[in-house]
Amino acid sequence: MAVKPINELLSEEIRLPDDLELVNDHFYKKGWTDGLPIIPPTEERIEKMLAGMPWRDPDTLIGLVPPFQGKATLRKVAINAVMAGAKSDYLPVIIAALEATLEERYGLHHRQTTTHAAAPLLIISGPIVKDLNINYGNGCFGPGWRSNATIGRALRLTHLNLGGAVPAVVDFAQHAHPGKFTYCIAEHQTANPWDPIHVDRGYNAEDSVVTVVQCEAPHSMTENMRTIPEDILEVFADSMATLGCNNLYSQGEPVLVICPEHAANFHVGGWTKETIRQKVYEHARQPWRLVKGRGKSHGPFFPKEVDKSDPESMVPIINQPEDLVIVIAGGAGGKSMWCPTAGAQTLSADKLIERG
Repeated sequence: MAVKPINELLSEEIRLPDDLELVNDHFYKKGWTDGLPIIPPTEERIEKMLAGMPWRDPDTLIGLVPPFQGKATLRKVAINAVMAGAKSDYLPVIIAALEATLEERYGLHHRQTTTHAAAPLLIISGPIVKDLNINYGNGCFGPGWRSNATIGRALRLTHLNLGGAVPAVVDFAQHAHPGKFTYCIAEHQTANPWDPIHVDRGYNAEDSVVTVVQCEAPHSMTENMRTIPEDILEVFADSMATLGCNNLYSQGEPVLVICPEHAANFHVGGWTKETIRQKVYEHARQPWRLVKGRGKSHGPFFPKEVDKSDPESMVPIINQPEDLVIVIAGGAGGKSMWCPTAGAQTLSADKLIERG
């Protein structure tokens, strides 16, 4: 059985016996996996994967993946997509996600080497969500959906194999989190009383878009008794403005994942997403006396509005309301989530998903 090499330094096919365990052992020893079993990337499987984007030349350069600057072509991404267990229909989403992380504002080089725990969270919105059966409801951050699991994993394997972000060798995340395996959700548009996230970000409603944000693990925020917007927002603000969170020290673009029940409560109360962003900006704060001397509170991204001569001057977790990324997702119940980020050193990025 012939498998194509992943390592940029190799130029010849690798010939291995047609034995799943042996192939996995070989790839694991070479450092080409995330530790989980992979699907062997045979030439036949790679060609089948490439059929998901027949309008693109398989060998055209998409970009260089830092820090090792591996050349990402469609073919090489397809290899990683095969390994991840993805279907060919998923390839346009994987490519768009990779392109988003290669945007300068995303800062992938630092994200690949930092001690921070975050991983690329993919938020997919638009008609493609239904077409690919991407989970946006119960358990959207968890297992059970091939699309979510393998799309996110394919991106991470690409970052690992082409960018060289080997854990504890190049990637020095102190603890990391499970999203380093895969971190992919969709927006629950049928439960969204407002415009979808991609329309917020300037796309047309009929477009399909992937938004990528370098996020820590999601944190649950429970309010399953009160239904008044101000009461729900109080829980959000208190949960989000915590000492130790990078967004309190260097702001950035954290993600608020609002469950359908909370979204409905906000909507009935007359609140829009703009209202929610403004209220989070106003209330998710801590006094300067608690923030002073912690994290990167003296860095270039720290909000200029904070009067550092006043111990009670309040420090927001975002520099401006529009910096808060809002997505509607999750199942029934009174629990929303929020995903902190590393701060303003890495910002969200999005790409239109090509449909052929």
